[in-house]
Parts: sequence; C-alpha cells; structure tokens
Amino acid sequence: MSAEAADRVAVSGSRPSTPPQTSWFEFLLDEMLLENHLQKSHPDPVPVQLVIQFLEQAAKPSVNEQNQVQPPADNRRNRTLKLLALKVAAHLKWDLDVLEKGLTIPVLNMLLNELLCVSKVPPGVKHVDLDLSTLPPTTAMAVIIYNRWAIRTIVLSSFPEKQTKPGPHQMNMDYMVLCHCLLLQLKEQAADSIMVLEGSLGLKKDFYIHTLRTLDLLAADPSTANGETESSTAGLRISADELHCQVHYDLGGIFFQQGCSDQLAYEKAREHFQQTRELLLKFDLTLHVHLDEKRLAGYWNACRALTGALDPSDTQLNPYGQINSLIRTHNYQVSQPENITTTKKQQEKKQVSTNVDYAQGLDEVCHKLCVCNAVRDALQGEVLSVRFHQLLHKPRKHVVDFMLEVCTRSLDKDRSSETSKRKMVIFLKTLCESLAEPHLVFVVTAHKLFTELLKEEDRKILVEQMRKRSATVNLCAKPLPSFYDIPAAASVNIGQLEQQLILCLDARRIRQILIELHSMAERPFWRVNNKWEVPPDYINVILNIKDNLTKDLVYILMAKGLHCITVKDFAHTRQLFSACLELVTEFSPKLRQVMLNEMLLLEVRAHETGVAEGSNVRPPPDLVSRVRGYLEMRIHEKGANIFGHNSMYAYDLPLRQIVGEECVAFMLNWRENEYLTLQVPQQLVMNNPYIKLGQLLASTCKELPGPKESRRTAKELWEVVVQICSVSNQHKRNSDGRVSLIKQRESSMGILQRSRFITFIKKLREPLVLTTLISLFVRFHSIVRDDIVNEVTAEYLAIWPSTLANMQAVDVEAVAVTVKELVTYALTLNPNNQSWLITQADIYFVTNQYSAALHFYLQAGAVCSDFFTKAVAPDVYTDQVLKRMIKCCSMLNCHTQVAVLCQFLREVDYMTAFKALQEQNSHDAMDSFYDYIWDVTILEYLTHIHHKRGESEKRQIAIKAIGQTELNASNPEEVLQLAAQKRKKKFLQAMAKLYF
Repeated sequence: MSAEAADRVAVSGSRPSTPPQTSWFEFLLDEMLLENHLQKSHPDPVPVQLVIQFLEQAAKPSVNEQNQVQPPADNRRNRTLKLLALKVAAHLKWDLDVLEKGLTIPVLNMLLNELLCVSKVPPGVKHVDLDLSTLPPTTAMAVIIYNRWAIRTIVLSSFPEKQTKPGPHQMNMDYMVLCHCLLLQLKEQAADSIMVLEGSLGLKKDFYIHTLRTLDLLAADPSTANGETESSTAGLRISADELHCQVHYDLGGIFFQQGCSDQLAYEKAREHFQQTRELLLKFDLTLHVHLDEKRLAGYWNACRALTGALDPSDTQLNPYGQINSLIRTHNYQVSQPENITTTKKQQEKKQVSTNVDYAQGLDEVCHKLCVCNAVRDALQGEVLSVRFHQLLHKPRKHVVDFMLEVCTRSLDKDRSSETSKRKMVIFLKTLCESLAEPHLVFVVTAHKLFTELLKEEDRKILVEQMRKRSATVNLCAKPLPSFYDIPAAASVNIGQLEQQLILCLDARRIRQILIELHSMAERPFWRVNNKWEVPPDYINVILNIKDNLTKDLVYILMAKGLHCITVKDFAHTRQLFSACLELVTEFSPKLRQVMLNEMLLLEVRAHETGVAEGSNVRPPPDLVSRVRGYLEMRIHEKGANIFGHNSMYAYDLPLRQIVGEECVAFMLNWRENEYLTLQVPQQLVMNNPYIKLGQLLASTCKELPGPKESRRTAKELWEVVVQICSVSNQHKRNSDGRVSLIKQRESSMGILQRSRFITFIKKLREPLVLTTLISLFVRFHSIVRDDIVNEVTAEYLAIWPSTLANMQAVDVEAVAVTVKELVTYALTLNPNNQSWLITQADIYFVTNQYSAALHFYLQAGAVCSDFFTKAVAPDVYTDQVLKRMIKCCSMLNCHTQVAVLCQFLREVDYMTAFKALQEQNSHDAMDSFYDYIWDVTILEYLTHIHHKRGESEKRQIAIKAIGQTELNASNPEEVLQLAAQKRKKKFLQAMAKLYF
C-alpha cells in the first residue's frame, strides 16, 4: 500500500462540533435528566440504546471477596436502572414495533418481565390461568403486552433475515444459545399466549398502561400498585377497539404462520385480519394502533387466495388477485393478450407466469401465457424465452392459431408504428423457420396478417426457403433418433473425466481418473486447468519425469496441494502431499526431498495459522528440529558435492526461497534466539540472506535492553537495513561527452530487495522483534528527515547510530513508507501496545495529520488506563506527548480542548491556555468543556473573557464551574488532587468518544 493510500485508510476523525454523548450513569445522578433528554428532537443516545445500557448495567454480575461471580445484586442502583429502562419504554408508549427493531430478544424479554413485576402480576401463576377482567387495568395490559410480544417474536423468527456483519452479541455463542432457548420457551407457550389474547377480545372496557408518571409513583411508594389504587385508571388510556384491533392483527399473524401445517389456521387468520380491517375503518386517527397496513393488505389477499374466498368481480382486488381468482374458477381470460401484454407490469407478469407454470392441470393457460409473453417480447425487441422455443418443437394447430390471433390483436394497438410492424415481420419469419411441420408453416404464410405485412417478393423467398428445407428433411432415410438415444462420443467421456479431475481432492481417485484418461488419449493432462500452478523452481524436475502418467500425477498432486494451502485446507494438503511423497520416493531422491521441504512448509504455515486464530500452543520439538535441518541443508549439500558423493543432497536440488524465509520467521516468532545466535553455522549465515537477517535480529533482541552490550550487533543490523533502503544512481553519457543522471535504481549492495524485506517482516509476530525493527526505522526516519523538533519516538532508540555516512544514497521515500507499513502491521497484531500507538501517533503528527494523531494518542492512554477509569501513567502521557496533543487540538481549531489539556502538564501552561481561550472561532463544544477545568486561574480568566465579550450565559456557566466546593483553594491538597483526577478522567473519556 502506498503512503497516500495508507494515510487515507487511517482513522479520519472529523472535527468535533457536538458535545459528548450523555453517559448512562448521569441519569442516576439527576432524576430530571431522563425526561429532559427524551423530550429532545434528536436525543443521543436514542431511547432504545438507553434501554440497552440501563438493563446491561443492571444485569452485570458482581464478584465477591473470594473472587466468585455472583448474580446481579438486588440493590437500589439496579432497581433504579430497571425503572429507568421502563420509563424509556413508557415514553415510547410501549410500541412493540420500535422496541423489536432496536432491542434483541433477551433484552426485550428482560424489559417485559420487569413490566410484569412492577405491574404486580402474580408470580408463579400461568397467564392463561389469570382472569383479566378481575385484574387492575395496568396489570391486565402488562399481561397482554407480554403475550403479544411472545407470538410476534415467534412470527418474526420464522421470516428469513438478511445476514449482517456479526456484531459483538452475534459472535457470542452464549448469546445465540440464549436466544434459541428463549424462542423454544415462547413456542412451547404459544398456545397459552393465544388463549390469553383471545380472552382479551372479550373485554369491552378501556385499558390503561404505565406512563412516566405512574412509574414515578411506584418508585416513590413501592406499596402502591398500578398508580394510586388497585382499581386506578391512572396511566395512558387505550380504548377497547384500539386494543382489539392490535390483538386481532397479531393473532392473524400467528395463525397465518401456523397455516403451513394446519390449513384451518388460514381460515382463522382471515377472520382476524377481517376484524382488523373493520376496526381500522372506525378510527379517524389511530394514536395507539401500530401495524403495517401494507403487510396487513398482503396478509388479507394471501388468506383470501389460500381459502378460496376471492371474488373475480371484486373491484378492490389487485391484478395478481384477479389472476389468481380467474385461475381457480378455470376462467382462461387470464391469457388474453390485453391482460398480459398491456395492462400487466413486467414484474407482475413474470410472477404470474411462474405461478401458472407450477400449477397443476393448467397446461392450456401456461401455453397461452407463453405465447402472449413471446409476442410482447418480440414487439419490445427482447430475446424470446426458452419456454417459447420449447413450445415450437411440437406445437398443435390451435396453439399456432392462437399465436396468430395474439399477433393480430397486439398490432392493432400500434397500427401507426412502423417499428412495431418491422418487429412483427421478424417474429413471423422466426416462427416459420422454427416450425418443423409444413402444414403449420402453411397456416402462418396463408394468414391475413402475414400477407399484409410481408411484400410479395419477401413472401416468395421465405416460402422457397421453407420448401427447400422440407425437401432436405424428406431426404433423410430414417427418422432422427431422440437426443437421449445418441451414444456419447469419446470426447464427451474425456471431458467428463477432466471435469472430475479438476474437482477431485482424493489422491486415489485422481490416479484412477488419470489412468482412464491415458487409456483414451495420450496428451499432457497436467495442462487441463490453467489454475494448476507449480513453483518455477520445480517445473524442470517434474517435467523431466519420463513416464507421462507419473508426470501428470506428480504435477497435479503438488498443484492441488499448494492450492489447498492458500485456502487453508491443510487436511487435504497433507493427504495430497503424502501421496505424492510416497509416489516420488520410488524413483527420485531429488523429488522426495522437494516434497519433504514442501511438507515442512505446510506444517509451519498450519501452525502459524493456528496461532493467528488464537492458539498459544508451542510447536512440537520435532517441527523445530525439522526447521533447523532445513536451514542447514545447503551446507550438507555443498559438503556432499565437495567430496564427490552421489547423495540425495545433490547440489542442483531445487530449493524455494520462501521455505527458508518462513523457517527463519518461524524461529524468530518462537524465540529460538539461542540457535540463531550461537548454533547456526557461519557458512549458512553468509550464504542465506534471511538467516543472516534472522541472526542479527535475534542477537540484537537477546542483548536488549542494555545499550552498551547491544551496540555492536545493533550496528551490524543497522548497516544491513541501510543498504536495503539505499539506491544507486545510473548515469548516461550524452553525445557531447557530458554525463547526465537518468534514474535511480534500488541498490544491489543490499542482501535483499526492499519488497522482499517488507514481505519477510510481515511474517513476524514476536513483539520484541517488531519493537526492535520499529525502533530502527524510527531512528532511520528521523535522520533522513533531519527535523529535530518533530521527531518520532520509540523504544530503544539509544542503541542505533545517530548519523549516516552517505545520506544521498538513501531512498527517503522508501524509508517513510516502510516505517508506516511496519507500525500499521504491528498494530494489526496487537492494537493495545501503547508504545506502538504512540509511535503511530507521532508519525501522523510529523506528517500534519492531526486528527489521526490525536486518535492514536488517546488510544494509547485508553489501553493503559482501562479506558481512562484509572490515571494514565506519566511515562505514557509525557509532557512531549501532551504538548503534541495540545498542538493537534489547536490545529483543529478546538481551542477549549487546548485550554483543558494545558492543565495536564507538570507546569500549567497559562500562556497557551489564555491564548486559546481568546480565540472566538472554535470548532469544539466550548462551554460544555468548562466542567472539566479544575484550575481556578483558568476559570477566572474565562469569567473575565465572557464578561468582556458580553456573553452572559457562558459567563454564568464559568461562574458555576468555579463555584464548586471541591475546587475551593482552602481544601486539603488530597481533595484538590482528587477533583483534578476526576475531571481528567471524564475529559479524556469525552475526547475518546469524539475521536474514536
């Protein structure tokens, strides 16, 4: 990724213009805050989000002194949180549509159970056993709401849902199990819920439901049930008709859902939906009825169609309903062209055609629809359907007659259009060419429409062509065999076997298929699929195998195995490679060693993939030993060649560079530093660049953090990396003899190309190795930038040289890109490493990307303080980091944030704070941040500034902030420090919400 692309992908926090989101705990501290918050036009957080936060906090388990997890405590805090959640639902008027869209099944179940509890529904008694007529109004309403939700949830769970990106709950297996168990429980109680709701339809009195006022009364006096008294009518009034309308709709939905297994349920659903429609007509304004009228209309039409209650003469039927009714009454008016080609919308026409095709005993209607559609397609210039061509294979005369009738009717409507006439001529010609029976062709050519549209010359030519074709057909001595009677040719069998060969992953079956193919034809079958790729290092060795069958088998087994590695199907790879190893062992020691090397690479990648997916199991000693053996292989092979031994380690053994690269990365990732620094043979270090790089990295990491001892190996590593990032100037002599520079090329002095070096780095995941590389490149980057003021910081910078011998030879852009790629990659492995986060923030800071820099500075503080619930360590937020955060806010025109951050310094920077507060063009929330200022001097200056500007409201806010008792200068130092720490944490949390 280029530097520009990497910068675009970086977190782009826009300049904040709104105050921080209200936190859930603030509603516990201020009783009036919730009601005021809900009255806003656009509250943030929205009501359903508040319900989630309140119940989530109330349901948090506690931990006792023995560090054992206990159920949520029944204390005042948790009871208040549950009451707040009920108040939010009451503000939403208990609209299940809104609650179901915003809340998950477990959360909504918890909320409604709390409603049952506060409404004094008798615990331990089945709802079906309760007499709703004797219960207080709000109690009966709570029972009805819960059972309405129960059957609605069953219905909604039966609908197919679009798969969304999994959120934190969807990825939690416990959550999925909880949802499944709740659904099972609701389905088991579905019959009881239906009986409860059917019983509520017999109640003719008005109902009442809890409001914020009645819930406040319950909170003030828990002994009060449902308002003031047992029979109180306090609360929101719901008329009987409104409730019955909603209940009828919900019952209709559950019966319609049950209709799949019980046909009589459709009758019940139709009756309930009919009642719903009739009740809706009574209301001029439905304040408390929340249903989807379009879905109701769909349910209504579906029930009528399924129960046979459709009337063709009903003027309210939609076109689809009319078609359905006509088909049920065997009225084929549905197939008339004016019903299909003109009045039907494209989508409806296709749907009707599909449904008729699958209906039984409607062949005639199906054929007529097919004809009408074909004529319409022809007139609109579309491709004729496959069904129509199938119909023309063996058409009957009445179908051809109907076809000509449709053509005539369709053209009457476009008589003045020459384009339609030309398209009809083309259609008639196609029809004649498609008909095999001469007498049917004669029916078409003799029709009035044909003679009117085609000129006499065109008719003669077409008729002559038909006559010749008929004569050719008659020359055939015997009738043509059926398509299924034609025997398969050899080429067909080969094609089928090749297809099986491409799809098969079983080694034995692959061998059987190749044997069959070679018995049919002698050609290289390893070329069947151009996706089969074998590394170029191995091509010559494989293609030199004399036996063609063995050559194909080895090539295909290796290619398939390598493909399975790329898709992380390691089980099939092991099977394919094992079969290939067994095969080549019989005739080629060289290929045997090749397969052993590839199987080693397979095991290394399989183990590293497991680690990336969360496994912390160390590799088995056997695998580490095999990796060491591979790294030392070149020495053995050279030794064998020197002494003239004809061994399996012949010098021309093909070795893939990537195997050595992955083996070195594997050793570094598992901290095999002892081997890389002390035991690896020196000859191997000199001949393999990856091993040399691995040895230098291991030596440097091993000697950290002592700078004196590690300077020697660190200097060697430094020189190697400098050479990799160097360029050489290529010159050309002009015709006049002068030398001119034409381009810069990557230096050949480096042990690796820079692209391969980056690829190798991205195989590393050991934190200390990555920290060492980041430290090296940060120092390198600082030297080539030569900007002392804006330097990037990192750990262990002192071990690297502070100067470069040849600055002109360094590719400055390559260094900048590499350090960005390296830090970004490291953070993908561990996004909570505070040192890397500070380095990433510094990189964005020195490149003037202040919003992204502030994001990472805040993230570094958050990860080391449990999201600012603890104080940030001074070695993380040093004065240098804080000053850079101040500059970021200043460059973003967030001047109030600048003033607040100036307090964080060891010595408060009053000059910068006062200068920032003088700015009137501030892009932050200004006075909403005054609560985070604890320095009285800054608050006094704020009061003075607002008085001078005549800003009385803001001046009052500043005065209120300065008047807080905990900021009194006479307080003990501990109290003042506690007040400062409290405001620091809240401010940093607010900043995190703005910039994360």
